[in-house]
Amino acid sequence: MRLSELTNYLESIAPLNYQEDYDNSGLIVGDPKMEIRAALVALDCIESVVDEAISTGCNLIITHHPIVFKGLKKLNGKNYVERVVLKAIKNNIALYAIHTNLDSVHTGVNAKICERLGLTGTKVLVPKPGLLKKLVTYCPQAQAEQLRSALFYAGAGNIGNYSECSFNAEGFGTFKGNEDSDPFVGEKGVRHRESEVRIEVVYPTQAERKILVALFENHPYEEVAYDIYKLENKHQLVGSGMMGWLEYDMDAYDFLHLVKDRMQAKVVRHTGVIAKRIKKVAVCGGSGSFLLKDAIAAGADAFITADFKYHEFFDAEEKIIIADIGHFETEQFTSNLLLEIIQKKFTNFAIRLTEQNTNPINYLF
Repeated sequence: MRLSELTNYLESIAPLNYQEDYDNSGLIVGDPKMEIRAALVALDCIESVVDEAISTGCNLIITHHPIVFKGLKKLNGKNYVERVVLKAIKNNIALYAIHTNLDSVHTGVNAKICERLGLTGTKVLVPKPGLLKKLVTYCPQAQAEQLRSALFYAGAGNIGNYSECSFNAEGFGTFKGNEDSDPFVGEKGVRHRESEVRIEVVYPTQAERKILVALFENHPYEEVAYDIYKLENKHQLVGSGMMGWLEYDMDAYDFLHLVKDRMQAKVVRHTGVIAKRIKKVAVCGGSGSFLLKDAIAAGADAFITADFKYHEFFDAEEKIIIADIGHFETEQFTSNLLLEIIQKKFTNFAIRLTEQNTNPINYLF
């Protein structure tokens, strides 16, 4: 299988344009056309992971965290990032990262946390704007259904839990072709009036190329009239953090012990227990302090995340329980998630989880 076949599939689930501006998700090392024999999945790409890939015959390493965040000016092996990249190149091993784009999708990292905590009725905590566009076009009534179906198949018309959504209004259009025209209806040089349907569909920005191909291939006119609008609507299935509900409310301390157990955390740093019972829970894999105000505004009783600084704990202001369980601990099950995603699609492809513990933090009790 070509590397591009696998990465295209991953990017259909977590598109690269969903990643944050600071991120570097995608193919970091490797040729998209290369044949991949087997893949190794890890949270981080460190030297021991590359060594494991070499020893197990894997020529692709898929990680959550990108090994390269900023541009490399030199490759001389003076730090672990350069050594990893050099070793991967020398051994013809591709490196691919799927980071904040996987954090952002409603089936990604945060969904895995919610699953382990047993949360139901989950939804994205802070949906992301700027990811949707609207296509408006005008089509003869006889061909309107074919065009609508083609646009839906290309990825248009999805709104929340509904698919094949469109708005249609009947009217008429006029046009007059010049001597170089080849009109589908009417005659050259004569103004023609045609009964048409105005079709409106919403689509994700990354699907635009496919949407336009479907439009031009299925619209009967020589010159297709269409408009594209950028939408400020927030994509309800894409964004930062998630929230959900416990099956039944729990004693706060019992809940913290549940989090520690289910997330396999060695320690839980938390604010004072100000709520006796916990029912509504917000989560964010990795560094999530930036979402504290949103978790409070959403009415969450507790916020499970990582990387809170000392003074940021004060910002809870006895309105919510912050439970910082560690960066690695919130994301450690991402490797299992990636394994499930890939095995579901490529049932005969050799893929394995790393045996390396890539957590750089140790705890002394």
